[in-house]
Amino acid sequence: MSEPKIIPGVPRHVAIILDGNGRWAKAHGMPRSYGHVQGSKAVEDMCEIAWNHGIEYLTVYAFSTENWKRSEEEVGALMNLLRNYMKNSIKRAMDNNMHVKVLGDIRRLAPDLQKSILDLEEATKENDGLKFQIAINYGGRDEIVRAVEEIAMLVKAGTVAPEEITEDMISAHLDTAGMPDPDLLIRTSGEMRTSNFLPWQLAYTEFYVTDTYWPDFGEKELEKAIEYYSKRDRRFGGVK
Repeated sequence: MSEPKIIPGVPRHVAIILDGNGRWAKAHGMPRSYGHVQGSKAVEDMCEIAWNHGIEYLTVYAFSTENWKRSEEEVGALMNLLRNYMKNSIKRAMDNNMHVKVLGDIRRLAPDLQKSILDLEEATKENDGLKFQIAINYGGRDEIVRAVEEIAMLVKAGTVAPEEITEDMISAHLDTAGMPDPDLLIRTSGEMRTSNFLPWQLAYTEFYVTDTYWPDFGEKELEKAIEYYSKRDRRFGGVK
């Protein structure tokens, strides 16, 4: 990836709920698994598109803690898609100077997937291009519970007093520790909900919802979202 071009009003951190793969496939007379494959390709394209538009952080919601409730066939297809993605992920990330991190509790994933994820994070940790976060087996409430458990252990050990717990401390124990909160959340396919995605981090994020299914969300659609964002007056609870 080349140096990002800076555009006035561009969001530094964009989070995307990748929705509509199954409906896109149905509209094209194809099985849901085909929609997920095309959606995965759209993610790869979006990484370069986002970087070229000056976005530093891109976080995508790939598989939630609730997605295990889907059919065994669909979950299996999604896991195989993830496994295939991981095969070339290190080379792809290194070629594009991407820093990749997985958000979520990976302990429920198969051992080979866990190893692939850890290898990918280790290999790309020094890269200074796009910071790309993939939420896998991620649930916002689960993330907060895990953070609270960690802080509770510190309190139990006497390392931290209850009155010393701050918002910054909680943020430091979340999966997104060290990252800026998203400036813009994009949800494709027209659904008007956050689906347990980054509830702590989205407190002052601008929302952009489009009816476009994720596999069809390309550069022009991202530019529309950026234009919408650039016109927002972000006050963070204050008055200007």
